[in-house]
Amino acid sequence: QVQLVESGGGWVQTGGSLRLSCAASESTFSTNAMAWFRQAPGKQREFVAAISWPGGRTYYSDFVKGRFTISRDNAKNTVYLQMNSLKPEDTAVYYCAAGEAATTTATWYNYWGQGTQVTVSS
Repeated sequence: QVQLVESGGGWVQTGGSLRLSCAASESTFSTNAMAWFRQAPGKQREFVAAISWPGGRTYYSDFVKGRFTISRDNAKNTVYLQMNSLKPEDTAVYYCAAGEAATTTATWYNYWGQGTQVTVSS
C-alpha cells in the first residue's frame, strides 16, 4: 500500500515562501500522477496542482498560477510544491495525493497523505 508523508508546512508572513515535500513509501509512486489539494477551516477540499507521470504535464488552479510550482523527483519518490508570494488566503492544510491520472478531481486519487498545515499571516 502506498503511504504518503508530507512535510515542509509552517508559518510564514505574507509574501513569503515555503516548499512542501511529499515522500511516497513504495515504488507505485513511479506510475502515479501526483497532486496537491488544500482545505481551509470550514471549506471544502480544493485542488491546487497536479503533475503527470513521469512529469511532463502540470496543472494548476487559477488562484495559484504563477505563484506555485509542482515538481517531482522520481528517483526519490518525492513530489514538491514550491509556494511563493504567499497570501493569508493560502492558509490551509495541504494534502498530497497519488492516482492514475493527473486531474483536478479529488475522487480520482486513491492515496492521500495526512496533511501539513500552512499558515500565512498578514
